[in-house]
Amino acid sequence: QVQLVESGGGLVQAGGSLRLSCAASGRAFSSIAMGWFRQAPGKEREFVASISSLGKMTYYADSMKGRFTISRDNAKNTMYLQMDSLKPEDTAVYYCVANTGTAQAMAQRSAIDYWGKGTLVTVSS
Repeated sequence: QVQLVESGGGLVQAGGSLRLSCAASGRAFSSIAMGWFRQAPGKEREFVASISSLGKMTYYADSMKGRFTISRDNAKNTMYLQMDSLKPEDTAVYYCVANTGTAQAMAQRSAIDYWGKGTLVTVSS
């Protein structure tokens, strides 16, 4: 089992930045791929980004490329999502996810093994 706890959500103006964190416990952190999904009001949950177990490979949804950066610190059992140039359409609950398989596979919701409870990000116009 893996427990995931997100933090760092909040209210920010359009064009601003936020950094989300996800603390993991319960399994060797450096052995699992990690990522983020989000769900906006009235919309399906969608893939945001993922990172391989050692941080060497990263994957992004097209709409997040160039604005969001995923990273991890295996010594701290923590993953991050730096979000810049935020837009009102980025408003969503952001979920930390983990996968015992590959980071590349995490673009598919069905590949996710573990979910956090989510943290709300609100971007005002």
